[in-house]
Amino acid sequence: MSTTLQQKRAELFRGLHDDFLVLPNAWDAGSARLAAEAGATAIATSSGAQSWSQGIADGRSLAEADVLANLERIVAATELPVSADIENAYADDAEGLHATMTQFLATGIVGINLEDSGATGNGPLYGTEVAAGRITAARAAADDAGIDLFINARTDVFLLGVGDENGRLADVVARGNAYREAGACGLFVPGLLDLDALAVIARDTGLKINAMWLPGAPTPGQLREAGVSRYSAGTAIAQVAYTAAADTARAFLTGQDTAMAASIDYFAFNDKFAK
Repeated sequence: MSTTLQQKRAELFRGLHDDFLVLPNAWDAGSARLAAEAGATAIATSSGAQSWSQGIADGRSLAEADVLANLERIVAATELPVSADIENAYADDAEGLHATMTQFLATGIVGINLEDSGATGNGPLYGTEVAAGRITAARAAADDAGIDLFINARTDVFLLGVGDENGRLADVVARGNAYREAGACGLFVPGLLDLDALAVIARDTGLKINAMWLPGAPTPGQLREAGVSRYSAGTAIAQVAYTAAADTARAFLTGQDTAMAASIDYFAFNDKFAK
């Protein structure tokens, strides 16, 4: 992909956050094409679903080369902007992260989720200063590539239950401000769906806030009213797809074909992937 086209998609992706961006996460080229056909305005990947598609558990288990190859296929399969869940970017230090970011940017992506978890020896999260330094390195790599990359900084304070419960909101706000100053555009707080807390984070950090669907989640309208700019599905769509696959295989093994008979016709389905 040319730098000009990649930058054009980066500008489009950034602008989508000015409204309320809904992202049905994909995990391969096929699911990206289906999400685009369904009406998605951008594609975001799910690291967990991507790992499952390779028969591997989530949690930085998939080789970097496999992730890069998969991202290239996803970007090639759609004209929509693609944002990649790159976990901790396969690097702990800022120098290594700059190098891996150069490889990720070469796939044509225009956004990333970058986690602040993954530290070793000092708790489950990188310290705020270290995590911010990693964001600075990612921003520098994007600047070097000439791409206005949307960096969605992910903090796992709530997801992993880090620190005293009463201090978590303040910790997220402090991290969010440090991440913004380091070059982040958005803040992703998985595990948090409390509308009041999300409103505080949006107000006090000035970042585009990303909420992720979980059972019992507020409605999109409620999230938007609270100041959330981005709503993603995480692994949920893949879970539905793989649950259906497992159930259908189990039924077929016992002589039942109801689900298969009710599916989209082969030729109609194949047409969805015709260029």
